[in-house]
Amino acid sequence: MIPPASVAGRGGGEAVLIPPPAGTDSPAMLLTRSQQCRSASPVPAFRALRRIGLVAAFSLAGGAAVPATELLPAAGEPPPVMYLPDPGATGSVAGLPAWVDPDRPPHWPRWEIAVNGLVMTRTIGAGTATMQPLADGRQLTTGDAAATWPGGVELRVGRWFGERQRQALEVVYWGVYGIGSSAGLSAAPPAIMAIPQPQFPGVTVGGVPATLWLDDASAQELGRTDLVNNVEINWILAGGERPEFPPRSQSLHFAWLAGFRFFQVGDTLSLVTTAADPTAGALLFQVATNNNLLGGQLGARLDWRFAERWRIDVVPKFMIAGNALTNTTTLSGPGGTPALFAGGSPVDVHATGSVFSWLGSLDAAVAWDITDRWTLSIGYRLVGVGDIAQADGQWPPVLVSPGALETISAGSSTLVHGGFAGFVSRF
Repeated sequence: MIPPASVAGRGGGEAVLIPPPAGTDSPAMLLTRSQQCRSASPVPAFRALRRIGLVAAFSLAGGAAVPATELLPAAGEPPPVMYLPDPGATGSVAGLPAWVDPDRPPHWPRWEIAVNGLVMTRTIGAGTATMQPLADGRQLTTGDAAATWPGGVELRVGRWFGERQRQALEVVYWGVYGIGSSAGLSAAPPAIMAIPQPQFPGVTVGGVPATLWLDDASAQELGRTDLVNNVEINWILAGGERPEFPPRSQSLHFAWLAGFRFFQVGDTLSLVTTAADPTAGALLFQVATNNNLLGGQLGARLDWRFAERWRIDVVPKFMIAGNALTNTTTLSGPGGTPALFAGGSPVDVHATGSVFSWLGSLDAAVAWDITDRWTLSIGYRLVGVGDIAQADGQWPPVLVSPGALETISAGSSTLVHGGFAGFVSRF
């Protein structure tokens, strides 16, 4: 090995020439004084000495040649240590620090509140006659007071649990009120024979037989007022990630639902019959029926994401419930004077009963996830309820005694349906 020699560098400065190792084609290295020591500071001088030491070590090593490229291992052979394994095969990412978890739990908002406005209606039966047909064929029935499309409100509060947020508890309330309308009929000369009719021994109002108002009446006015209330407590078990949050590469999301549900359907029919003598006033006859369903329900939730932030949400549910029935029948005269049976008891009979009823519901909505914390949705809801009692079916043909009004007839059904729209906020 040839020792380093001092030579003249560029600009007349002194430089050190480091010859190549013997038997190699490596070029010589030339270190100028500026490279040896850029200032009087010991740090640049140390750096220059370190460079000289590295060159010297290379020279002492005999200048072993290093291949320009390293061949990849042949197919089927294990990779060298320097190669990273396939993350898909190992289930983890190599090279990450020990404190980094590649599968760390998501930090999504756990609470969510949903508010919807409702516009809904319900189906009613064919109706029951409230009078005998007139000579011209006209007749008023309870079906003439049709169901309308009033508004309602829905509130839902939920919270997700667990590291992966795949379980949740939600409380839901929605209701629609004032479903109904009115219908009327008049006759001149007065010829309306109202239903129900008092039977022997008769019914009186303020000591006057009720037939004064119910026979040969001049007009009838019928009104309907129905309501629906729904309360649910559900436990949700998701099969994967929550559909509202990224990554959004998965298009289908499924979750099971189980819980308890209270569902109320109430309807009230009010008939005002005006006497032939206008000075006598009118009688008010009312039938109010109420169904209170309570039971356990099962359901599911299916989300289909058809665009980056758009998805279709479908939620079917089914319940078998115990139904506590009530029915109240009243008759009163002008000024609220109670009507009395012959025995002196008022025509104000409250009846109760119980049956098993069923309920099936389906919500279908289009949701727009504006952000991870806000969603707008619009959809349609169907709720079918079977084996219930309705006021149309409790309308009595005659008024005889309190005992005749103490039974409730169930077995009918109704479909509550309508649209909803609102928002979901997560925090």
